[in-house]
Amino acid sequence: MKRRTFIFALGGAAAAPSLLWPRAARAQQSERIRRIAVLNNLAEGDRDAQAWIGAFRQRLESLGWNEGRNLKIDTRWGAGDLTRLRAHAAELVSMTPDVAFADSTPAISALQQATPTIPIVFVGGSNPVGSGFVASLARPQSNITGFISFEPAIGGKWLGTLKEIAPRVARAALIYNPKTHTGQYFPSIETAAQSLSVELVRLAFADASDIERGIDDFARAPNGGLLVLSDPSTGLHRELIVTLAARHRLPAVYPFRQFVIGGGSYPMASIARTNTGGPPNTSAASSRAKNRPSFRCRRRPSSSCSSTSRPRRRSASTCRTSCSRSPTR
Repeated sequence: MKRRTFIFALGGAAAAPSLLWPRAARAQQSERIRRIAVLNNLAEGDRDAQAWIGAFRQRLESLGWNEGRNLKIDTRWGAGDLTRLRAHAAELVSMTPDVAFADSTPAISALQQATPTIPIVFVGGSNPVGSGFVASLARPQSNITGFISFEPAIGGKWLGTLKEIAPRVARAALIYNPKTHTGQYFPSIETAAQSLSVELVRLAFADASDIERGIDDFARAPNGGLLVLSDPSTGLHRELIVTLAARHRLPAVYPFRQFVIGGGSYPMASIARTNTGGPPNTSAASSRAKNRPSFRCRRRPSSSCSSTSRPRRRSASTCRTSCSRSPTR
């Protein structure tokens, strides 16, 4: 079986619910055991991460790839430590996998530095062009391809959503880690801030203490709100961020559904990690991809109360009721 066919199957397991896998390919997969290297930026004990990897394995099994029979998956966890990620990437590459799978921008970067030849498939990567992972979304022209969660313009929509659910907000704190966030949302957020008359405060952090100190200081002035940016590091500290927002009664917009499950107020979220089946409209694209001359990066539609990256108009009160409780209530 050709390696490209296997790679597209991997992409389907991560992002497509009903990839059509040819029967002929299934017959050939007994030739030898294929190996997938998985590099995850979260901690191994993270419940969401474990649910995600479980769904990932289940989807591969539904496509005919079974561990111990024709597949071996080697998984490493970075827990937000960039040095550890790079070491794990080197270790995984030394195992000569057929394909590597990355869950975030830091994981993609670590694998890119470790190998220029082993195919790398990613989900949730931010700004792959600006980060130098691919030449373009249409033609990656490298050993890297995958799915992005957000386009840069979504940043302005996040701020608009914050202003809609809390009209009195005059100050918005942007929470991110400069070591893991690529800054692609800043231009659209700054443009929106001017039209909405909102003062932006950048709360860059390196660890949990920075987050706590930054939000505590920000909350001393009135009419503030939080804009938690899509960043692997904010996901690692989601429970702390949600707790602090509730403590200071700060309205907040979060990038992922997991924040809301933890008690956050409003998710302008991408596809949840547990939903490895992915959005329906990526299925056909993935199943047809093997007929294209090169791999392509795909945009994954974001979801906020069932909307896409171009969300339909919907009242804030309706969304807050259907998504979660608000910490300000």
